[in-house]
Amino acid sequence: MSDPKKHPTQLGKYRITEVLGEGAMGVVYKGFDPDIQRTVALKTIRQQIDADDDSPGGAASRFRNEAQAAGRLGHPGIVAVYDFGRDQQIAYIAMEFVEGRSLASYLSAKLRFTDTDIPGIMSQLLDALGHAHENGVWHRDVKPSNIIMTASGRLKVADFGIARIESTSLTQTHYMVGTPSHMAPEQFLGKPMDRRVDIYGAGVVLYQLLTGRAPFAGTTEALMYKVVNEDPMPPSMVEGADRPGWFDAIIRRALAKRATDRFATAYEFKQALVTGAGRSIDDSSWERTLMMAPPRAAQPPQSPPTFAPPSTAGGSSGAPPATHWDKAQLTQAEQTLAKHVGPLASVLVRRAARECQDLNELYSKLAEQVSDPRARDAFLGQASLVTGGSVKTAGSTAGAAPGSKGTKGSAGSAGSASATAIGGPLNEAVMDKAQVLLAQHVGPIAKVLVKRAAAGTDSRAVFFNRLAEAVSDAKAREKLLKELGRLP
Repeated sequence: MSDPKKHPTQLGKYRITEVLGEGAMGVVYKGFDPDIQRTVALKTIRQQIDADDDSPGGAASRFRNEAQAAGRLGHPGIVAVYDFGRDQQIAYIAMEFVEGRSLASYLSAKLRFTDTDIPGIMSQLLDALGHAHENGVWHRDVKPSNIIMTASGRLKVADFGIARIESTSLTQTHYMVGTPSHMAPEQFLGKPMDRRVDIYGAGVVLYQLLTGRAPFAGTTEALMYKVVNEDPMPPSMVEGADRPGWFDAIIRRALAKRATDRFATAYEFKQALVTGAGRSIDDSSWERTLMMAPPRAAQPPQSPPTFAPPSTAGGSSGAPPATHWDKAQLTQAEQTLAKHVGPLASVLVRRAARECQDLNELYSKLAEQVSDPRARDAFLGQASLVTGGSVKTAGSTAGAAPGSKGTKGSAGSAGSASATAIGGPLNEAVMDKAQVLLAQHVGPIAKVLVKRAAAGTDSRAVFFNRLAEAVSDAKAREKLLKELGRLP
């Protein structure tokens, strides 16, 4: 917990309402602008850091650079800067605010983006970078942790701290700055650079979306050698990636060693994706899906939010919402998937619901979004309780109840099939037997966990899923789920 005595209650005209995060450089606050009645994010630099240090790459220089670079831009895909000031010996930047998560957090959670998702994500990123380039700003640190994704799937590019602004001396062209895993060869070598360093950075992001990993790894020295001298493995050849070959040529050009061999502009990069996909890119499908979805039930808090601006772009057009699903079925699927992929579960479930006709098909399709094998097996094990049978996807071994053939019922009878397979509603007798089974894995605390899991539900599927969360070992959890599923 942060000590409130260490934090100001106000900076300039902005009233501090919450501490969003603290780091080595400074603190990010949630604030309120009383003049125009809006919430803002306030990024500050620590007082101990010399605010007059203008050395290349210096903290104060980077901080002012961020304000000036982002401040001259106005694009829905870039975090907008409202104000820069000083108060109580604290320098601050006031910017847009929204609750979102970085693209890095989704990649860390092993969320698998589909071949359709990826061009849309890259389209948003390249549009934002193209706007910055047209206004004389090169980001120079394009990476997943600087790309914020809202629950609707809209993106915002953040952190212009080391951006290069044409015709200024705030940063020096030959100074080696950036994140090693995403730096272009010319950044490592200290050679003159231009907007194509961002083309390279975007190429690394594309590679990560396709394969789940960066094209090169190792110490800084090893990375430098590989980036300058070696070609990355084509995405289509990366084990487990299973991507179409047309992405390989795009990656090869985006990550070319010589800047002159890369895409000349962000627009040209985007057009290559359109050509490869063989169709126009719809980068707002997730947003429309979310807008058409019914209200979500309250969810347990996920990881701490990352400050970023909300997107108001996009329309309400699109395919009509699926009507053959019971709202409770989709909510249950969302809650189960959210444990593995976070807030995007809402969008993924509702999009899959449009394409699937029954629960087995729905859970099988959702499992494809969980790329980590152990996490996928855990998801399928929980799914089998809801469907009353086996739910499998490529490479999966989990989800089958003993003796079950995984019958595939119609969409209209999916809910009743589940209840029949699990053996009726939740009652005291089931809870007592479940406690005995759970105690074999967690000991005496099983009594408390059973009462907690039964609170607010009469569904065996929900109850059993909650109990399974208390068992950390994947094999033990799968065993417990199977035993619970056999209760009369």
